[in-house]
Parts: sequence; structure tokens; C-alpha cells
Amino acid sequence: MTTHRIGIIGGSGLYHIEGFTNQKWVTVKTPFGSPSDEFLTGQLADREVVFLPRHARGHRILPSELNHRANIYGMKKLGVQWIISVSAVGSLQSKLKPCDIVLPDQFIDRTKKSLEHTFFGRGIVAHVAFADPICEELRQLLLSSAKRCKARVHNGGTYVNMEGPAFSTRAESITHHRAGFSVIGMTNLGEAKCAREAEIAYATLAMVTDYDCWKTDEAHVTVEMIIANLMKNAALAQRILIDTIPTLPIEPNWPAHSALKNSIMTDKTLWPPKTRRELAPILKKYL
Repeated sequence: MTTHRIGIIGGSGLYHIEGFTNQKWVTVKTPFGSPSDEFLTGQLADREVVFLPRHARGHRILPSELNHRANIYGMKKLGVQWIISVSAVGSLQSKLKPCDIVLPDQFIDRTKKSLEHTFFGRGIVAHVAFADPICEELRQLLLSSAKRCKARVHNGGTYVNMEGPAFSTRAESITHHRAGFSVIGMTNLGEAKCAREAEIAYATLAMVTDYDCWKTDEAHVTVEMIIANLMKNAALAQRILIDTIPTLPIEPNWPAHSALKNSIMTDKTLWPPKTRRELAPILKKYL
């Protein structure tokens, strides 16, 4: 029987989870270059889990340097069917306080990387539905777990994905605040797009570290502030992951798991052999 694994993408505080056993670092080669790091496989809460340090061990990769295609392709190759993304974000609204958790259901794309956020091209055209970019089934499981863990959790919201690495200008931050968006980060949009194309259910566990810079009565966001709140958030994120993982289904049968079903425009007879080979882990059920 095929083992369907659960993926976790996040920071260094997450691969020291108590109960994460049989750990093994695995190198995965992809046609899109190198992933952020090796993948850490093992068992957590009686399920097979794959962890990827998003910015590499030691935090060595800028948000703009992240190779989302390689990261998600590697997850797919390792049999991952669900990804929980644990991410630091800035708050764009007063009610979303540092150390709160937000479970976004929408994205705004402020990146300049569209071609790097798709597996397609090179002779095969596909357009996946992305009106609802987060897997709602997985998001609801995270919501239930966050409540059980007594977290201050906010259900829904819009994640603005800026480019970075500099933080927002005040004009940008005020614009996003006034538009009613919820949080701002630099990483999740590319992950979500690639995960949808790879037919992996994806949801974001957004951990608020600061108020960005729209809120002038608060101290400016600094790396020190973010790291201090990240450390507080890491323990809570671990508890939520341990609580959520056993609630995931054994078989991947959510809508996200068949996202490509009516999305590929190019007739199969015209698929270039090289592209077909490269995308085999993603396209195998349609070959």
C-alpha cells in the first residue's frame, strides 16, 4: 500500500518536535534545481511526515531566492499529499496581535515571480482553478486544533505576499491595512500555487510576529522582535501540528487532490517527451 505522507514547511523550531521519531535527512533531485535543504522524513503522531526547513538550516535563503517548484516537487516525489505551512507574518489589523494565529483563506500576489510559481510551460499548458487558494478541508482541521490548543486563532483572512527582503514602506503598509487585508508575508503564495498544480492539499498556519509598520503607535518591526515572537510561536505551532496530524484522512480524496483533472489544455499527443518525463510525479495519473 502506498504511504501518503504529510508535509510540513517551516522554521528550525519545528524539526525538534517531541515525538518526531525515525528521523532521516533525504536528498531529493528535481528538474527545477535544488530545494531549500534536504527533507527530514520520519513519524509524528503515528503518521509519516516530511519536514522541509523553508530557508534552509541556519536560515541562509532569502524569500526571493526560495525555489518553490523544487520544494513542492520534492514533497510530491516523497509521496506528500498534504502540506501544512508554518509561517511568520506581520499583522495588518489591530485585532490580529503578535503571537496570534491567522488561518488565511485568500492571497494577494505582490511578487514578480509568476513564471517561477508554475510547473507548466515548456510545451504543456495548464490553468488550475485558484479562486480558493487554500485547501478548506485542511484549514478547518487546523482551526479545530488551534482551538483545542487554546490558541488565539482567527478564522480566515487575506495574506498579502510581498517580495522582500526589505519590510514594507509605510505607504504600502497603510494601503494594505486600509484595504482590509489581514497579514503580510514573503513566502506562501508560490508554495500554494505549486502545491495546487501538484495536487497537494495546502494550508497556511500564519504566526503573527509584529504589526508591520502601518501602526505608528507600535515599535517598528525589527529582526530581534520577530525572532523573539517566533520562539514563542514555535512551541504553540508544535502543539497544533501534533494535534492536527492524527485528524488528517488516510486517503487523499479532497478536491485539491484532483486539481489538474480539467486544467491541462495541451493534447497529450503533443506533450514534449522531456517535459513529460520531468513532470512525471505530477502528471502520472494523467499519462
